[in-house]
Amino acid sequence: MNREDAWALLCEYTKNPGLRKHGLAVEAAMRAYARKYGEDEEKWAIVGLLHDFDYEIHPTLDQHPIEGSKILRDKGYPEDVIYAVLCHADHLELERKSLMDKAIYAVDELTGLVTAVALVKPGKSLAEVDAPSVRKKMKDKAFARSVNRDDIVRGAAALGVDLDEHVAFVIEAMKPVAGELGLAG
Repeated sequence: MNREDAWALLCEYTKNPGLRKHGLAVEAAMRAYARKYGEDEEKWAIVGLLHDFDYEIHPTLDQHPIEGSKILRDKGYPEDVIYAVLCHADHLELERKSLMDKAIYAVDELTGLVTAVALVKPGKSLAEVDAPSVRKKMKDKAFARSVNRDDIVRGAAALGVDLDEHVAFVIEAMKPVAGELGLAG
């Protein structure tokens, strides 16, 4: 299991550039949280990169990410990675046992909201985004309406972090990959 193979797998099943960028954003946030908690950065990053890799071919709740987990298993990914990918999907109602399971759930929706906030800034840059601006947009239900705000709040609570600190942490985690995300301004 390595990043290069995970990226190739993502690209094999995900043609949509926006969904690929989402994988990169979640990868960055997962890597940062792994570093913060002294965990395996590569493993956590791969979970982030691959959590939605099957979404284009399995876009329904009865398929995603269950069918994707079968592909990961066939490719020889470790069970804890597969379980974490499954855990990001609230509809499966799986217990988030490990810190990695909790982190993927905590960062998934939030990275989408942070991205949306950056895209409405004048320079379309992550450098213009801060926690208060994200929190303000969280209150606007019409803004980025596909982003589940409850997941963001529950995710931070499950991870045991203050919501404002969590938002600020994820913004900072995404900044090093802003160019790849198209959010460098």
